[in-house]
Parts: sequence; structure tokens; C-alpha cells
Amino acid sequence: MDGQIQFYHHGRFKVAGGVLPDAVTAYQTFGDPANPCIVFPTCYGAQLRLDSQMYLVGEGKALDPRKYFIVTFALFCNGEPPPYNGPYFPSISYEDNIRAQYAVLTQKLGVQHVLCVVGFSMGGQQAYHWSVVYPDFVDRIVVICSSARTSPHNKCFLEGPKNAMKAGKDFEDGHYQRTPQHAIRAFGRAYCAWAYGQAWFRQHLYQFNGLYPTLEAWIRENWEARYVTYWDANDMLALLATWQEGDVSQIRDNGDFEHCLRNIKARALVMPCKTDLYFCPEDSEVEVSLLQNANLVVINSVWGHREAGGSANPEDVKFVTEQIMHFLG
Repeated sequence: MDGQIQFYHHGRFKVAGGVLPDAVTAYQTFGDPANPCIVFPTCYGAQLRLDSQMYLVGEGKALDPRKYFIVTFALFCNGEPPPYNGPYFPSISYEDNIRAQYAVLTQKLGVQHVLCVVGFSMGGQQAYHWSVVYPDFVDRIVVICSSARTSPHNKCFLEGPKNAMKAGKDFEDGHYQRTPQHAIRAFGRAYCAWAYGQAWFRQHLYQFNGLYPTLEAWIRENWEARYVTYWDANDMLALLATWQEGDVSQIRDNGDFEHCLRNIKARALVMPCKTDLYFCPEDSEVEVSLLQNANLVVINSVWGHREAGGSANPEDVKFVTEQIMHFLG
């Protein structure tokens, strides 16, 4: 059934930080398996149960189930039974996620080839990794507000919310027995300012047409609430570690970033946002200059990193949708 969350059990699965005794990949499918396949992995903070991906999936949208067989994948790090629960969860790389997704596609869904991998933020980093881990399996990639390698500035920014979480008086080094409210709220406050461009705040767009009367209301009701309600603190840190360590050149080129990008076969559409403070457009310009066959389309928006994250400005989502449709033909 379209949209039903399904779970694939890999059994023992080797990952960057060890072995998972019962690794599970969550996924959804939309459309007819006979149609060309599009893979749409999640970003940081996205969950399939919250319909986080649906801003691009649906009839008349960029990824139309009438034309494509769309498979959405959740990232690893949503928990594992003891002894790998909580702070004992091993480190997970992007390559680990891609290998797991490949297993679902080929062993469960019978997919022999992927037309395109589309991703926003951490999803975009997965798109890049797909083109390196399985270069002959993927024809195209769409990278939205993302990068092939997490930049030093990006890593540094993530240290702020990460250490705000760890310093929370109820975090207990990850051994908390109940939701660590202080730690997660501190994380949300340290994180929220980076998600939008400075002009977005200057224009008071955090009010969302009166939904949040003050900046404090927006921070507490939007950013604190989303993480306290839907996320586990250790899961958030595990995902963040995957993000920080992202680098396609560590997979096959011993850290030679330029050589790795020059050898990517997939045709690419790379769409940074002009005001993104995570993945700045200058980094995308460098990447596109190294790729064999890539188009750079800069999104001119004050919404920063959140411009194409699903709950952002509909005009920006419309622009991204049009670009993807044109790219896919």
C-alpha cells in the first residue's frame, strides 16, 4: 500500500562503529514498481511517520507516483535494543545507510536500477554518496541544500547544539531514564538560529503570519517542542555524528575530494540556497565545477536552510519542484 511504513530486517549488519545485531531500515513506497525508481532518503529531523517527505511526493508534485516508483528511506539511528541502545549505539556512516538502502531495493523490492536519488540536507549528502558507493546503479542525483563533504564550518556549527545537549543537567551522559527536557530544549535553542537566513529574522518571518507572536514563542513552541515531542536525545546525537563525518572521498579515493567528484558518473542537479548557513552556495559552486555533468541552480530565498524542508515558504518549494521536474524530463 502506498505510504505504509515498512521495515526491512537485515540481521547482523556491519557498520562504521561495529556491528548491529538486528539492523532495521524503515521505508515507504509510492507508485508502480514497474515505473522508473526514485530514491528519496530523509534529512536530519525527518521521520516517515510524520510525513516529512511528502512536500515533494504526490500527484502533480516533483515526485509523482503516477510516473515514478518512489522509495523513501529513514536514516539509521532511531534506536536499537540492548546492548546497543542509548549511548551504546555504534557510529553509523552514510555508506552504511546506502548499503542498507541498496539491500532493500534489490533484495526486497526487486529494483535493478535507480533513475534518480533526490535529497535535501542529509538526504542530499546521501544522494552524493549513492553516486559514489554504487556508481553504475544511479543515473542522476538531485542535491538540495547539501554537500558532498561536510565543511569545517558546518562541523563547527554542529558542535554548538551537540554540546548544549550533552551539558544539559538531565542528559546524564546519555543514560537518562526519562526525556531529558533541559538537554533537548537547549539543543533546540542552539540549533534554531542557524536554520534560516539573517534577513528572515530581520523581516520577523518567525511569526508565521501571527502564529507565533514573539521570537520566544517561536523558539519554545516550534523548535523546543518538535524535538521534545518527537525525538530521542541519543538518536539526535547519533544522526548528527553521521552528518559531521560526511565525506564521499573517504569511500574510494583516500580523501582526495577533487578526484572523487571528477569521477562521479551520475548527472547532477545541485540546488543550494543563497542564505543557507549550513551548506553555503560557494561550496556547491566548487563541487559543480568538479563534477562531469552538473547544473547549479541557486535558490534566491531568505529562508536559508529551511527553504526546501517541507514546512518552508511555498514559493520556494514550488521553485524547487519546477527545477526537479525539468531535470527529470
